[in-house]
Order: sequence, then C-alpha cells, then structure tokens
Amino acid sequence: MPTASASASKTDPARPSRERVRSTQRTISDARQRLTSSSGTRASYDYELLGEYVNSRLSGTLAVPLLVVILASLASLWVHLAATFVWAAVVSIAHFGLIIMCRQFRNTDMNRFDARRWTTTFVAGETVYGIAWSLMALFTITADADGVLVILFAMLLVGMAVNGISTRTLPIATTVSTLPATITVGANLLATGGELNYALAATAAGAALFFNYLARTLHRTEIKSLEHRAEKDALILELGEAKATSDEARRQAEQANVAKSRFLATMSHELRTPLNAIIGFSEVMRSEMLGPHSVPQYKDYSNDIHASGEHLLNLINELLDLSRIEAGKYELNEEALSLVDIAEDCRRMLEIRARSKGIELVTEFDDGLPKIWGDERAIRQVALNLLSNAIKFTPQQGKVIFSVSRSADGGQMVSVRDNGPGIPEEEIETVLSSFGQGSLAQKTAEQGAGLGLPIVQSIMELHQGRFDLFSKLRFGTEAIATFPRNRVMDALAPVVHRRPKLEIYAADTA
Repeated sequence: MPTASASASKTDPARPSRERVRSTQRTISDARQRLTSSSGTRASYDYELLGEYVNSRLSGTLAVPLLVVILASLASLWVHLAATFVWAAVVSIAHFGLIIMCRQFRNTDMNRFDARRWTTTFVAGETVYGIAWSLMALFTITADADGVLVILFAMLLVGMAVNGISTRTLPIATTVSTLPATITVGANLLATGGELNYALAATAAGAALFFNYLARTLHRTEIKSLEHRAEKDALILELGEAKATSDEARRQAEQANVAKSRFLATMSHELRTPLNAIIGFSEVMRSEMLGPHSVPQYKDYSNDIHASGEHLLNLINELLDLSRIEAGKYELNEEALSLVDIAEDCRRMLEIRARSKGIELVTEFDDGLPKIWGDERAIRQVALNLLSNAIKFTPQQGKVIFSVSRSADGGQMVSVRDNGPGIPEEEIETVLSSFGQGSLAQKTAEQGAGLGLPIVQSIMELHQGRFDLFSKLRFGTEAIATFPRNRVMDALAPVVHRRPKLEIYAADTA
C-alpha cells in the first residue's frame, strides 16, 4: 500500500525536488550558524545560553552575598574576624561586578549582540570572582586552631555547588570560577600533610571534576532543549505556511470551479440551440421527407451527422447537469414513482443496442415494490447511465443482469451486473471522478466523456442515497444505486388532514 508521502509525490511531482532544496538550505544554514557561533552550536543559541546564565546570576543577587556572610561568620570561630570580613567584602565586590555585567547584557539590543565579546567578558568576570573565592586559603595565616582546614574544605564545596549551578549554561565560566579556589585550598591541604588532609585534597579535586562535569551535562541538556524548541517553532512555521498555501490553493480552485461551471452552463445553452437544428435537419435529410437523394451516399452522411449531433447533444447535456450539480443548482422535481416502471422503460430503450452486440440482457424485478419519492428524470438518468455503461463495455455474447429489489435496510436499489473484463482496483477511484476513464475505456472504440458515473454518484447523493461500484479484473463489474428507506412510500408517515371541529350552540327558547 503506498504511503501518504508517496501518494503526495504522485500528485505533486515537484514536491521531492522542493524538499531536497529545502533540506540543502537547512544544512547550509546550520553550518553557517555553527561557524559563527562562539559555543560551537548555533549563533541563535548563544544569546539564549548567555541569557540563562545572566538569569541565574541575577537570581542570586542578594542570596550569594548572604551565603558569603554566613560562611565568613562560621570561619571567624577559627580565623581572625578582620580576615574573614576582608574576604567576604572582596567576594561580594566581585559578585556585584558580575551583577553589573549581567544587567548591561540585559540592556543590550539583541540586534547588536556579539556573542564572543560577551562570552569573553563573562569569563573574565568569573575568573576574578574565582580568584576572590580562592583568597580564603589565606585564612591559614591568621588561623587560631588546626580545624581551619576542614572549614576551608567545607567552604570550597559550598562555593563549587553555588558557582556550578549558576554557570551551568556557560561551562568555561564554571571552570574559571572553581579552579582557583580548588588549587589554593588543595595546595594548603597537601602542604599541611596527614592522611585526613590528603583525603580532603583528593575529595576537593574530585568535587571540582564532578561539578564541572555536571555543568557541561546541564549545558548539553539546555542545548537539546533549545534544539527541540527550534524544531517545534520551525514545524509551526511550516504548518502555518502550508495552511496559507492550502487556503490560497483552495480559494483559487473554488474560483476556477465557479468559472468553469459558469462557462459550461453558458456554452451548453449556446451550443444546444444550433445542435437541435442540426439534428432536426439531418433527421429530415436521412428520412428523405422532401424527396429521395440523387446520390445514395448523402443518406449515409445524413445518418452520420444525425448520430454525431445526438452524441454531442448528450455530452453537452451531461456537462450541463454536472455543472449544475457542482454549483448546487440542480433541483429535484420529486414525486411518487415506481422504480420498476422506470427500469422497464430503460430496458426497452437499450434492448436493441444490447441485441445488436449479441449481449443477453436479463431483468430481475421484484414484484409488489412500493413507490419511492424522487425525481423521475434524474432516476431515469441513473438507470440509463448504469445500463448503457454495462452494455458498452461487455464483449459480444456477454451477459448483463439488470435488477430492482429491496435493500437490506428496507430501501430500494437498482443493480447492473455484467460479466465483462472488469475494472482494475486501482482505477475505480479514477472512473468515479469527473472526466476519468479507465484503461479499458481508453482502448475501446466506444469511448465516452467520463461523466456518466460521476453524475450517477452526484444524483444519488442528492437523493440521500448511495452508489457503490464493485469490480474485479476478468470477473465483471456490478454497479448498485441504493435509495434510502425514508424515500420508500410505505416508510413515510401518512399526512393527516384534520377537520375543524364545529361547535353547535342551541339557542334557548323563551
């Protein structure tokens, strides 16, 4: 079974080439974005990543200084108060320097955004901030107890965690903000010696690696999120463009259909008048009403003119009917009628044609069928179209079964079944479309305009009925036109005429 994309490619041959061009343009655009990006992803992502970094830093504008003050207060239990105060002041000043940079970034026009310059600026600020944190290693100079190394280790871990989370969308900032403190505190632990200090130094190095790894993982996750969002936005844009294109195509198709219907209606009326005259005069000439022809071939020519005129008039009538149906101006003149009587009339009209081809025409009409409510001319056209199609495509010595019966749901149906060559399954949709013809119709000499079955289908829809076409190659074809139960007269509710009540008032006698 062909997929939707395959069927779409068949209906629009230029679609694959457009998709290849669009894919090539997308690839070139992605390569250009990566070349101009400072992060190696896309230039459009740089602003988003730096914006997330700025938001993280600004969210800790007051929280980080408060944390620094708390850490300095705890360290003052072992370190001289002046040293912790100086350290807290230096870290806070470096922190507020970053806050100023972040506010400047927010005030920068996006159209004038320079990713490399801002990345360099933030990395420089984070480096200064990391050096400020590393100054806590100087606490050992003024320490009053040996436990100061444990406090430094704890402060280092807290600083790593805070900076790692705040700079997750700018991994290089995580490195430069945590590396100076890790080096100075680790060097102090190694210089002091002892198993505990060695273990703390190793733990500090492992923590630094972990928080840098965590920052880079969060950075990749953020990039994936941006990519998914960009894909979603691109899909939404493509859907919007496709909808706009579809709406425009539908509007143009509707305008073209209206123009076609008007043209067909106008031309049909203009052509039928001279055609009737041609048919009438050719009838006079072939019947030799005004005298015999001096040349016998003139009579043959008159027959050809008459047959061609009738064929062209039938074609014009079909075009007019189809245009009126498509324009919604086909009105039904409904009345109570017998489907069997109509089918019998159609059989008599086409029996001679079937006999001339040596086709056996079998009728199977149910007795006692009630009348139905419908348009006699339209239903007659349905029966004639189905029966003439079967006779047309059934080979000589073939058989056509023409039946009228009740349907399973209580309605009535007209069925025409033949033992002709059948229609390939993939061509059924084609023969049901306007002007559509199967491969058999294109090979046979009795070609039509491809309007018979579409008109039948449209007329049945106007009668709230159903038209089904079943066919199998080399096993024949069956066409069934089914009228619904609510059009059968015995299923209709009777119309009750109520007589007005007469109230008789007797006058009182005195």
